[in-house]
Amino acid sequence: MLNRVVLVGRLTKDPELRYTPSGVAVATFTLAVNRTFTNNQGEREADFLNCVIWRKQAENVANFLKKGSLAGVDGRLQSRSYEDQTGKRVFVTEVVAESVQFLEPKSAGGGGNNNNYNNNNNNSGGYPGNTGNQNPFGSDQNQNQQRNQGRTSFDDDPFANDGKPIDISDDDLPF
Repeated sequence: MLNRVVLVGRLTKDPELRYTPSGVAVATFTLAVNRTFTNNQGEREADFLNCVIWRKQAENVANFLKKGSLAGVDGRLQSRSYEDQTGKRVFVTEVVAESVQFLEPKSAGGGGNNNNYNNNNNNSGGYPGNTGNQNPFGSDQNQNQQRNQGRTSFDDDPFANDGKPIDISDDDLPF
């Protein structure tokens, strides 16, 4: 059997963080996921999917995501039912997230960053999982930029057409 859901969408409102009587954190949020096709008016519709996440990841979601944040959710579908206050049976289908990825940098206004909170990192630096280095790509990015000054993307592409015939035999081709 297989029950796997992978979604990318934007939060429709700020996540709601609560705690169970035993102290376990649980966050709920709704993700708006655009459909891949347009309707008769040429507009793209969206599905609004309820998501639930537990424990430390729930606290991270509540602290770092907000309405409009772009997030990736990996989890499973779950159906449950309960009786409401009037005694009527209510059926609910929701995504139980196993991990949530924040797909925008915090400065983008979405409220997240590119770290996957599938673990329980508690390092300093603004985000869980961030070691304090403001550059998420590490210091190597600046070194690579300095090293590549004076080079063009043409130099990096061995298949670029530089006007010379390509010396390749039919035996080298995969087809």
